[in-house]
Amino acid sequence: MSITPCYRESLDVYEKAVIQMNAPRVVIDNAVCANSTLVKVDGARTDGVFLEVVQVLTDLDLSIRKAYISSDGRWLLDVFHVTDRYGQKLTDENVISFIERSINAAGDEAVPGSRVFESLTTLELIGSDRPGLLSEIFAVLADLGCSVVEAKLWTHKGRIAALIFVKDEVSGSLVQDSEKLRLIEVRLCNVVRGATTALSSSSSAAAAASGTGADRRLHQMLFADRDYERGGGSVSSVSIENWASRGYSMVNVQCGDRPKLLFDIVCTLTDMDYVVFHGSIDTTGDRAYQQFFIRHSDGNPIRSEAERQRVIQCLQAAIDRRASEVDFLSLSSIPAGESFSLSLPTCSLHQGLRLELCAADPGHGLLAEATRTFREYGLSVTRAELSTKGDLAVNVFYVTDADGHPVERKTIEAVIERVGAGSLKAYEERPGSDRNEPSGLLYLVSLVKRNLYNLGLIRFIVF
Repeated sequence: MSITPCYRESLDVYEKAVIQMNAPRVVIDNAVCANSTLVKVDGARTDGVFLEVVQVLTDLDLSIRKAYISSDGRWLLDVFHVTDRYGQKLTDENVISFIERSINAAGDEAVPGSRVFESLTTLELIGSDRPGLLSEIFAVLADLGCSVVEAKLWTHKGRIAALIFVKDEVSGSLVQDSEKLRLIEVRLCNVVRGATTALSSSSSAAAAASGTGADRRLHQMLFADRDYERGGGSVSSVSIENWASRGYSMVNVQCGDRPKLLFDIVCTLTDMDYVVFHGSIDTTGDRAYQQFFIRHSDGNPIRSEAERQRVIQCLQAAIDRRASEVDFLSLSSIPAGESFSLSLPTCSLHQGLRLELCAADPGHGLLAEATRTFREYGLSVTRAELSTKGDLAVNVFYVTDADGHPVERKTIEAVIERVGAGSLKAYEERPGSDRNEPSGLLYLVSLVKRNLYNLGLIRFIVF
């Protein structure tokens, strides 16, 4: 039996109606809490919705201070308490509208600027880390006539993972010469010991450049590299126990709070094929407490001690990979040639001081020169994020000394003088803000808490 065009069109309308009916709904409320904006999401439960919502909020640089996640049967109800990066409620109507559109579209709302990367060549690089490596990578690309438009780099337990988006200096677009592509791969493999490289110009690879797409891809690369099996301590405490009567595995995470923490945990569980059914997130001071009730995608809880240990190791690795990032506010502008006073933050072994290199259309020369200067002064780059906004290149580096300790003030002053105070800025830590939530929540949050309590997933309720 053939399907007539009219019937096919009616099927399309029906499918769109079903999708629209099942799409999650979002309500944003600034009246419930004194210190945060409430984002409530409810609708039909489908795999991946929780991660999509967290990803939308994270891409907007919002802080999730508290959250309650509950899904019974085919329905979900998630509540998030969010603030902007300065600890304030959301007041920008453009931001609020974007959240509503993105979540209502079930993740189909495009991140602004993502199409720019479709005209770039994507380099994926993973291998052994060492001091001065970033400088050598950029030197190779500069020598081969490749301009770095965007890049993101993480280091963890002696390994480096990088996403680098480049264009051909001559054509200003994709690197299409097959011989040049082969040479790029060969020379980068020579620079990074034990390296694995991948070159791509696909739209799916380009999509990874925007927002948390790049972060998730770096997590996946280091996970595939099995960095979680390498020795060394962790900044987090993760425990897992099974709740046999309910058929869940209960995951408890305690660690220092930081931006993107919830995203790192949820995307790791998702990529390991675990589904979060219920959970609660709380932040007290600078400590985060997160609890999740999960099952594997096959419907079973964690079934062996080896599986339990593997999930613990993977979650700790996901948290630690970004532990080098410290939240900073910019120092006052430093005119070229003038002296300045730098107040260095107190850093732990894995943290780094943030340096920001900004210049109008600098080409590859300034970037290569800056990273070469870092190497000559013994600085180790623990994380890097490079981006181009119009004609302005904004390159952020987190640096420590060669042993992973805070860099001395005189060294930073010398580096800035060498690169140029008009281009390179040091940032100091933003003072902590008191963002305690009020204890009296309205009906919406109470409903979620009561649901979790009735299921036995939390032990008490505070109204």
